[in-house]
Amino acid sequence: MTTELLPAPSVAADVTRMKAVVYHGPGAHAWEDVPRPTIQHATDALVRITTSTICGTDLHILKGDLPAIVPGRILGHEGIGVVTEVGTAVTAVKPGDRVIISCVTACGTCDYCRGGMYSHCRDGGWVLGNTIDGTQAEFVRIPHADMSLHHLPPGADEEALVMLSDILPTGFECGVLNGQVKPGDTMAIVGAGPIGLAVLLTAQFYSPAAVHVVDVDDHRLRVATEFGATSVINSADGNAVERVLALTGGAGVNVAVEAVGVGATFDICQAILAPGGHLANVGVHGAPVTLHIEKLWDRNVTLTTRLVDTVSTPMLLRMIGSGKLQPKRLVTHRFALDDVMAAYDTFGHAARDGALKVILTSRQEA
Repeated sequence: MTTELLPAPSVAADVTRMKAVVYHGPGAHAWEDVPRPTIQHATDALVRITTSTICGTDLHILKGDLPAIVPGRILGHEGIGVVTEVGTAVTAVKPGDRVIISCVTACGTCDYCRGGMYSHCRDGGWVLGNTIDGTQAEFVRIPHADMSLHHLPPGADEEALVMLSDILPTGFECGVLNGQVKPGDTMAIVGAGPIGLAVLLTAQFYSPAAVHVVDVDDHRLRVATEFGATSVINSADGNAVERVLALTGGAGVNVAVEAVGVGATFDICQAILAPGGHLANVGVHGAPVTLHIEKLWDRNVTLTTRLVDTVSTPMLLRMIGSGKLQPKRLVTHRFALDDVMAAYDTFGHAARDGALKVILTSRQEA
């Protein structure tokens, strides 16, 4: 008598669970098992993440700079993926569509949305990884999917286009548009991280005469030179203001962009503005800064703040498609999505590892 060996029964994957980066309070986060999101409203879509990344804002969250974000929140607000399910009111996307996820959710009908200020949507705005669970996960729920997802062009490079989730529209809208960059202007970008470099790339649409980039990291300054900076200044010696003024004949710059979010860089921007200049704040500030109104009150300067609205995303998508904008140059490191904790270590030690943007890619096949 022979005994036939039967194959072991397969273990079905639990379709109600997934892995995600979960915030557990300042300095604490983990890649762990959590419930998979479900459709909650008729305007929702569920997206399986194929490409994501980490933003400087995520690091601000981990530092405790944004105390409104509660422990238990899934982090992340950038990503590209495949739609897996849609609510009954969704008409612009369908299951199987590859989409770019906007970091800002917009209903499209409230007074702020009608004014183009999607960041202050009364039923949205920056919610992903903030007030609702975000994109550093295997799946994410996207509210108001018709306004908050963009179709990925066939054959498009996901590593390049994931930059459209946040940093490119942020740099362009908050830095270049708010700074009112004009042909022939002299600019200074204080902070050469991914956002500052996104400002540098998109400022060139307007042909400024000179763009000076300030940072403490020589590697990032070398990248800024490769991206078109006229000059670069390492501010570690505390002499950045004097050096910018020397480069401008003592006049200062027409546009100063603050792209870090700390008092020291904000102070540099205030000190280098020419009369009539624009100070465009882009950085996320977790602590107060000092406004030197005693020096600026008679200078005819404009100070702007802004959260990205992503109204420029369709235009930026066309610019990437034409080859005139090449954001993939920002990518320095690549990780599997389930190696995201190693990616956080690399991104959090950017100077040590020469990191700009880290790409997270799902191992799961489409």
